[in-house]
Amino acid sequence: MQVHLAYGRDGLDVEIPDSAVIIEPEDAPGIADERAAFVEGLRSPIGARALREIVRSHESVCIVTSDITRATPNERLIPWILDELAHVPAEQIVVVIGTGSHRGQTEAEIVQMFGAQTARRVRIVNHDAADIEQTVVVGTTSEGQVARLNRLWVEADRRIVVGFIEPHLYAGFSGGPKGVMPAIADIDTITCFHNARKISDPNTTWLNLEGSPVQRMSREVVAMCPPDFCANVTLNRRMAITGVFCGHYLEAHRRGCDFCRETASRRLSERFDVVVTTNGGYPLDQNLYQSIKGLAAAMGIVKKGGTIILACECSDGLPDHGNFKELIRSRATAHDLLQMILAPGFKSFDQWSAQSMAQVLLHARVQIKSLLGEQIVRSALLEPIGDVGGAIRAALAEAGAHATLAVLPEGPYTVPFVGVEAKSPGSL
Repeated sequence: MQVHLAYGRDGLDVEIPDSAVIIEPEDAPGIADERAAFVEGLRSPIGARALREIVRSHESVCIVTSDITRATPNERLIPWILDELAHVPAEQIVVVIGTGSHRGQTEAEIVQMFGAQTARRVRIVNHDAADIEQTVVVGTTSEGQVARLNRLWVEADRRIVVGFIEPHLYAGFSGGPKGVMPAIADIDTITCFHNARKISDPNTTWLNLEGSPVQRMSREVVAMCPPDFCANVTLNRRMAITGVFCGHYLEAHRRGCDFCRETASRRLSERFDVVVTTNGGYPLDQNLYQSIKGLAAAMGIVKKGGTIILACECSDGLPDHGNFKELIRSRATAHDLLQMILAPGFKSFDQWSAQSMAQVLLHARVQIKSLLGEQIVRSALLEPIGDVGGAIRAALAEAGAHATLAVLPEGPYTVPFVGVEAKSPGSL
């Protein structure tokens, strides 16, 4: 039979054995009138007053939203919010792109994300975690980390966080407080947020809000300078809005996570010899750094010593920005890479993705179909492939006559697990 894998913008069609198990999210129907539903969310929110009642006409407003590596439908949500704030002069509003440790967006990408009209209508800026002048101290966490957040956010009279909710391998779910922390934190705060101890904690896992030390730090820092309003949505594979969760940044987010959990997880009875996965296609599969999400989803159901075949376009490379490229190439084996990161005193931003990659590689063989050159792939400790179908046949033949195959066409948009709960990369 044929399966369509989410890969880049167009996808890949691959022939697979009829015996394969296809694992996809339940495709919740899109809302018929998205704008009407979203505006209703702004006016009748969860645990908060209506947005236009919160924001007065003389107040400054900072809106923080996701960067281009996330599927947040900014081209819809931001204009609808601006229309609801029509009583506030445009020059009093700034939209900050919450890049975290990622690169900033180009002018063309900003137009792509928000639409040309919105890009002209309101000031839109990139957060730069490496620029200490962009951030101010908001407090010190319970573990002693001095926390800094974007100055525009902290100094605004009113603060709005926008995002979408999906399963997340570290924080349990995206959205909510994570749209602020780490999205607009400085690089030291972000590095602490993803440190080796937190990433290797068994509670740092998919679908887990309350026990995750990553989620706990996010909430702690955000409470030091909280949003006045949160606007989150859920999406289906066609990027249609399936749910609107607006209001208090914790209460509305929790409601959205409950909705997402029902459609995004799937319990299985056993592991597989071979698992084919993706990173959800564009925009999430732009680089290898982000690919750990699709790999972690596959790791939850592949046998120890099995094979993961990843289709991840990587149009933006490893990428070239940040430390991931240097880290992943710094050691000859996954074992040595992990030991370096876990060594007392080691600290480097982007270490979290390299750590998770090493943990996956110690559990299973990883092959990747991408735009990356063979030498680049091998330097990242992975095996390059050109034909996904051929790689599947070879891996099954190597595993033996009764080898089993599972396919995650949407990658991390489905969280499969064996047993009673999802497991993190550090707990298998």
